[in-house]
Amino acid sequence: MWTIYHNPRCSKSRQTLQLLQDNNVEPEIVLYLETPPDAATLSALLGKLGIGARDLLRKGEDAYKELNLKDDALSDNELIAAMVAHPKLIERPIVVKGDRAVLGRPPENALELL
Repeated sequence: MWTIYHNPRCSKSRQTLQLLQDNNVEPEIVLYLETPPDAATLSALLGKLGIGARDLLRKGEDAYKELNLKDDALSDNELIAAMVAHPKLIERPIVVKGDRAVLGRPPENALELL
């Protein structure tokens, strides 16, 4: 079972989806801006990615600055709550296959799951 947390307006997300399709993978597409993952799902994704919450943040987003998410004192739970409330903060795309996941930056990272 493959899943891609996808933003069709993002070129890297589109390229990653196309790369999967070119390799005969038709993932479940989660439009995460329309259907944001909850805290438990984000925590599980972080575990599959093997990274901390801070590593999944898009630091160039306005909400990152407005919410002062640069503050090192913030816990992973607080950062996850910010991503749930503001899904634009979630780095994309995230490709999941079973118990493994990768960020599609660059898109070729998704090939690690084949």
